[in-house]
Order: sequence, then structure tokens, then C-alpha cells
Amino acid sequence: MNEDKKIIEGKPVTENKMGVMKINKLIIDMSLPLMISMLVQAMYNIVDSFFVAKISEDALTAVSLAFPVQQVMIALGTGTGVGVNAVLSKSLGEKKFERANQVARTYVVITFLTFLAVCVFGIFGVRPFFEAQKNSTISDAAINYGIEYLTIICTMSIGLFYQIGMERLMQSTGKTIYNMYTQLIGAVINIILDPIMIFGLLGFPRMEMMGAAVATVTAQWIAACCGVFFNVKFNKEINLNMKGFKMEMKIVKRIYKVGLPSIIMGSIGSVMVLGFNRILSVYQSAVAVFGVYFKVQSFVFMPVFGMNNGLIPITAYNYGARKPDRIKETMKWGMIYAMTIMVVGTIFFEIFPKQIMGIFAESKNTVAIGALALRIISIHFPLAALSIIKMSMLQALGEGFRSMMVSITRQLFAILPLAFIFSKIGGLDMVWWSFPLAEIVGFGMVTIFLRKTFNEKVYPLYETADN
Repeated sequence: MNEDKKIIEGKPVTENKMGVMKINKLIIDMSLPLMISMLVQAMYNIVDSFFVAKISEDALTAVSLAFPVQQVMIALGTGTGVGVNAVLSKSLGEKKFERANQVARTYVVITFLTFLAVCVFGIFGVRPFFEAQKNSTISDAAINYGIEYLTIICTMSIGLFYQIGMERLMQSTGKTIYNMYTQLIGAVINIILDPIMIFGLLGFPRMEMMGAAVATVTAQWIAACCGVFFNVKFNKEINLNMKGFKMEMKIVKRIYKVGLPSIIMGSIGSVMVLGFNRILSVYQSAVAVFGVYFKVQSFVFMPVFGMNNGLIPITAYNYGARKPDRIKETMKWGMIYAMTIMVVGTIFFEIFPKQIMGIFAESKNTVAIGALALRIISIHFPLAALSIIKMSMLQALGEGFRSMMVSITRQLFAILPLAFIFSKIGGLDMVWWSFPLAEIVGFGMVTIFLRKTFNEKVYPLYETADN
């Protein structure tokens, strides 16, 4: 487990690798499995869209319209997980092992409650959500496809939430290799089931959009079961035995003090996509193009988010262990690795935009619109890399609210107003420039907030160490 043994008060104490391993090696050790698993996740999202696009452009539009709700679902799961990461890893760093167990058990319960809330929306809210998006360029077929697809995704989402939950528990204790296993298992199953269930292969009935949804939730259930197994079998730093468990509201508050801003940030993203779709809906094929962009850009962003998920427990652990040099070094190496990934992504989008769009669209007009969008939007990727790492540092240091304010400002008060103004003065081609310009605003804000946070929380640790 790459742990050191130290002597404290005459007793041997095992030190988690997050407190002793060289930072550049630790980031790779912690983050590489997460990066690979999220890259695979992005890959099967792309494969999902590829098969759906073969049904029709209406089906592809339906998935694009459903995407904001799926973003909220993922935000609920991963945002709560960010809070658990920070609280649980900090508890381990402080050697408060029983509190770490209470955090893990609390997470199991609130994950189920989150699923119940989404299930209720799936039953009562999906149809009104889609009907509210009808207009002259979005067909009834797209609306019906979307209702069919999203109802299944929501009402059967227990697999999604427990897959995320089990992965975040392993991530909190440094067992990220098992995250990769669960993601790989889910991804491979989804990729195999997609064409079988969508097009009716190997004796299955042709289910089209319903098949895409059933393939997705089936893969999530199986991955969740694997996650439970890996935690019980290999994650010995926490105990998930729920016998006699009583919910402590102070732990719930600690989790959501960090996690709620992350949930809001993810949900803000869905509001942005919803608003952007509204702006784009007056242009033929633009909504489908935007949906393709979001799936394809995940191929670049997901590895960075995977690394980001590895940085949060490292930073939180070393903050709890009062090791400021390791916190600073974590940020430095995180920025180097994230920037490298994003520069490669920008180069790829600039050179091959038509080829990328051609995978999902046959119309020359759609490919042309999409190629220009990819070239313009990808300009902001390198700057986004730095912003993502800085925001992860804020979250790990317990300043999720500041991170949330950056996200709200960038996505609601920068991207959407700029996109609306540009659509009026320059048309569709100019709308895409709202992303690079908004990123400049977000980067400036997060830099100011992070400097303030370091002055308040990290640099004082040096004075404590001196005393």
C-alpha cells in the first residue's frame, strides 16, 4: 500500500501514502487510474452518441436536450463525493479513524436518498421538462425520443449513484486502481450492449432510444455492484458495516459544506447548457452540434477531472496533516500535468475538427457548423486546465463556496450573456467565442480566491510548524 510506519507516543502508526510519497509520483499513482477510467467513460459516452446518431438526427438532438438533467444527476453524485473526499481524507490525515468510518456510512445513506429524489423527478418531471423545450426547429420526434430515454435514466439511476459513491470512497483512501476497474467494467458492458439493444442484435428486440437507456443503466448497476465488492474486500481503512449506525447531522453538514458548492457548480453547468440550447435552437442543427461538442470535449476534460479527483484527497490529507509544502507541490505538478493534456487536446481539435464531426453527422452543413465550433471553443482548453486545478485546491482546503462563485460567474454571468449578445450581433459563428472569453473571467477570479485562501490557511501552517 506504499505506506510508512512511524512511532508516535511509543506506538507504531501506519502513515497513508498520501502523507509520505513523493508528490509527482503520488499524483500519478493516485490519478492515473482515475484518468484512465474517466477517459474510458468519455469514450463510451462518445460511442453512445455514435450509435444514437445512427437512429436519426432527432435522436441525437433528444440526447442533447436530456444532457442538462444528466449533468444535474452527475453533479449530485460527484459533488457529494467531493465533500466526502475532503472530510474523509482530512479525518484520515488527522488519524481520526472512527470519524472516517462515520463519514463513509453516512455517505451510503445520503446516496440512496439522492437516488429517491431523482426517481421522483423521473416519474413526474421528465415530460414537462421536454415539453417546455418545444419550438419550430425541435421536432415532436426528438421530444418523444427524449422522454423515453430520460425517464429510464432517472427512474433506474440507483446504479449510477452507487457506482459514483463506491468510487469516491476508494478515492478518499487512495485505492484509485479499483475506481479504474469499476469504470472499465461499466464502460465495456455499455459499449457491448448499446448496439445490441438499440438495433436489436443477437435475438434482442430493436429498442432504439429505450435500448440506449437500458444499456446505460444496466452497465451502471453492474459497476456499482463491483464497487461495493471492492470496498468491502480491499478498502480496509474504512468500515461500511451499517449495524447500529445512526446518522449524525454534524457529519452531513461537514460533507455538504464542501460538497454543496460542487453540486451547485455541476448543476449550474446544466443551467448553462439549457440556456445555451435555447440560444442555439433558432439555428438548424446547432443544438445537435453543441451536444456532440460536449460529448467530444469530455475526451479531453475527463482525464483532467480524473486527475483533479486525485488531487483533492491528497491536498485534504496533507492539510489535515499540516504539511504545507506538500500542498504547494501538489498544485504545481497538477498544473503541469493538466496543461499538458489540454494543449494536446487543443491541437487535436484545431487539426481534425471536420473528421471529429463527421463521426456523428452526415450532413455537410452540420459538419461545417461543428468544425468551426470545435476550433473556436478549444482555444480556451489550456487556460481551463489551470482554472480546474485551482478550483480543486479551493475545494480540498474547504473553500467550496469560493470555487462555486467562480463557476457561477463564468457560466451564468459570462458565457450565457456573451452568447446571447453575440447571437444578436454576429450570428451563430460568433456565439462560440463566449467560451474562451468567459474562461478569462473565471481564471482571474479563481486566481484571486486561491491566493486569499493560501494566505488564510496554507501559509499559517509554516508558523505552526516553526512553533
